[in-house]
Amino acid sequence: MHNPCAIVPVYNHETAITTVVEALLASNLPCILVDDASDKPCAKVLDQLALRDKVFLIRLGANQGKGGAVMTGMREASRLGFSHALQVDADGQHDLQDVQTFIELSRAHPDAVICGYPRYDASVPKGRLYARYLTHVMVWINTLSLQIRDSMCGFRVYPLPPTLALIDSAKIGKRMDFDSDILVRLAWRNVPMQWLQTNVRYPLDGVSHFRLFYDNVLITSMHTRLFFGMLLRAPVILWRRWRA
Repeated sequence: MHNPCAIVPVYNHETAITTVVEALLASNLPCILVDDASDKPCAKVLDQLALRDKVFLIRLGANQGKGGAVMTGMREASRLGFSHALQVDADGQHDLQDVQTFIELSRAHPDAVICGYPRYDASVPKGRLYARYLTHVMVWINTLSLQIRDSMCGFRVYPLPPTLALIDSAKIGKRMDFDSDILVRLAWRNVPMQWLQTNVRYPLDGVSHFRLFYDNVLITSMHTRLFFGMLLRAPVILWRRWRA
């Protein structure tokens, strides 16, 4: 069974979220909106969107971070009977014309995570672009592989059973460290991955919640934890690769 939905974590993106939801609904994709303790103007917009058919709203009492909101959405998606979840950012940075391409590839490879890797335009902040290259290297080290082309792009389709099994048994980063953390850990579990290049712009509503110092410290800490986790798993990873 392949029954997909979209999960959109939302924190004060009232300007862009309606456009995002309308694009997803136009692709016949039900939407689970996770309000990550947004302020009143955004909460009001989300209440209006929740009146639409195939739009579900979860409201968190305290801000959990992007990853915490996505994981909450995944559990709700499974409860509602969905088998796969397309993660989409609320700020409009992802090219939602690619939604059907992602879903079709997921249908062809239902056991795989369908991962976007970005093609940027001139709007990308140069500091964040250069920092991504360091993350790429750390992810390749922590997986002993080059298979992960980009671990920071949050436009991807997750098969819910193996993903929920992971998040229920491991401590995954809840904030800007989430996207890389969960992908490395899925790779450790030998979950297959497929890759699609997609256009990314920053951001449609001019709001970014990335905190340059704090989130880079958080991501560095995550890479350090993953490195020591890789050392423990290295024999299994190398043995699995030798058998393949």
